[in-house]
Amino acid sequence: MNAPLLVAPRRCAVYCRVSSDERLDQSFNSIDAQKEAGHAFIKSQGHEGWIAVADDYDDGGYSGGNMERPALRRLMADIQAGKIDIIVVYKIDRLSRSLADFARMVDVFDRHRVSFSAVTQQINSATSMGRLMLNVLLSFAQFEREVTSERIRDKIAASKAKGMWMGGPLPLGYDVRDRMLVVNETEAALVRRIFADFVAMRSATLMVKAYVTEGVATKRGKSFTKQTIYKMLNNRVYLGEIVHKGQSFTGQHPAIITPAQWDAVHALIATDGVERRRETHARMREPVLLRGLLFTPDGERLVPSYTVKRDKTYRYYTPVKHRRFGSWASQHGSLPAGPIEALVVEQIIAALSAPHVVQSVWDRIRETHPEMSEAEVVLPMRRLATMWPQLFPAEQCRLAQLLIERVVIADGGLEVFWRDQGWPELAAELAPGTIGAELQELEETL
Repeated sequence: MNAPLLVAPRRCAVYCRVSSDERLDQSFNSIDAQKEAGHAFIKSQGHEGWIAVADDYDDGGYSGGNMERPALRRLMADIQAGKIDIIVVYKIDRLSRSLADFARMVDVFDRHRVSFSAVTQQINSATSMGRLMLNVLLSFAQFEREVTSERIRDKIAASKAKGMWMGGPLPLGYDVRDRMLVVNETEAALVRRIFADFVAMRSATLMVKAYVTEGVATKRGKSFTKQTIYKMLNNRVYLGEIVHKGQSFTGQHPAIITPAQWDAVHALIATDGVERRRETHARMREPVLLRGLLFTPDGERLVPSYTVKRDKTYRYYTPVKHRRFGSWASQHGSLPAGPIEALVVEQIIAALSAPHVVQSVWDRIRETHPEMSEAEVVLPMRRLATMWPQLFPAEQCRLAQLLIERVVIADGGLEVFWRDQGWPELAAELAPGTIGAELQELEETL
């Protein structure tokens, strides 16, 4: 009597996927049907040594158009760990509907000698013909997905051209009823107030501060920000229009504001925008000693700001949160720029001539520039300390950015954190024969 031939076991993993999570809470759903068919198929191939692994890989509610699926990531990790020999799916589009993604998967399968089978399609990736059929079917699956996406996009565009609301974040002032926007009168009154307040106050910052004080909130119960207000002021839905890809269409919903209100707001925005850009560009061209360097103890950045009173300009360093929310948003207030900059300059000048700083710079320079003498490092630094007040403001700012990592405002003073690499760079700039040394000599003769 002949002994039966022994067949090596082939570990099979069943992968299941459904795009929508609807009906997944039913006692028997699409995932269960795929899983049952997969295990039955594995049993039918028992004579080939097929055995199911202990765990299944289920992605309920995930699209096949990409690979961002938890069960799929776990499956690919187990394949790379050598735990799987065969992947079983109900149909190949359950694994992927993207030809490019599927090609990447097949590359991983080939490297780890893993084959692929579909229950309802007689395909086995272990053969060349099976691989050809896989690519053909995946091409059609991807084509179907792309055509469906195009149809959806075209339907959305056509619907918006007819003025229909096609979903998205619901704007303040409206509710949805029977897939149509209807006016929420309570919220609509707030929308009208926002447009009126902007014309009256001419400042989103003041509006935010007033709304927070009053406890006025957005549709989602959050505090208003300047960005929220400007987004509302530019939302043409309030004019009774629907916008799609930059084009406006007459909507099927009622307007909340009038064209006159819209024009008044946007005339002001346009005027202020021109003035703000002009002022911003002018300020950015002006040298500011501690631009980007000044911080509070808790890490909040302080940015340059100014105000004009009686034709006199007063400069400050203001917490960056003031720009977004208003002065109430930060526990730190604005600080006058002059005294802070004077203290920092005092420390720069002291450091340029402090023996321990100069010695540290000389030690580092000696390692990278052995040809330089100690006098060539020490004397230019001391001369720079003496002539600092005569430097142009732009050069003072450049040197401050070179030497300082950050300045932290602390109780009763400030702390300067130096850039370790900045000091050797400065010494190299001031070496004899360099442009920095020549400029220094020129400054001394003027």
